[in-house]
Amino acid sequence: MAPGPAAAITGRCLCGSVCYAAAGEPLFALLCYCTDCQRASGTGHVPILGVARAGFTVTGPAVAFRSVGSSGHMAVRNHCARCRSLMFGMPEAAPDLVTIYAGTLDDPGVCRPTRAQFLRSRQPWDPVPADVLHFNDGAPDHDPQSDPAGVQPRSVLLPGGG
Repeated sequence: MAPGPAAAITGRCLCGSVCYAAAGEPLFALLCYCTDCQRASGTGHVPILGVARAGFTVTGPAVAFRSVGSSGHMAVRNHCARCRSLMFGMPEAAPDLVTIYAGTLDDPGVCRPTRAQFLRSRQPWDPVPADVLHFNDGAPDHDPQSDPAGVQPRSVLLPGGG
């Protein structure tokens, strides 16, 4: 018997006016410590779950805010028009990708970060889990767990390390 379709990844805003669903498995999960994520979220980092845009649907009044991201491309962050919860991003630098902010997931346990990026911008009061790969800049596009080529030792990647 063929396996059934993967369960959808679902989430919603604080007031429940905006809901989303993503078909398929997550593409990645990471912790982003960049200054843009700090300012957008009001905290030290944002846990992000990457999913394919092709299977992503939204219902309700989501509003997009555009700003220039660290890639030089527009970063598009979407929030609820009613409660203003920051929910997901659609970066123009990666047009086939949606970045879900893990706090909006119906099951936040589906987000299991394997990488932490932009640690050069990390605040000293916001610790980084020891069990994820650490990157001072953006995490590589490839999966460093299965393809460690080019991944530097952790001590080099920590702020002030090396």
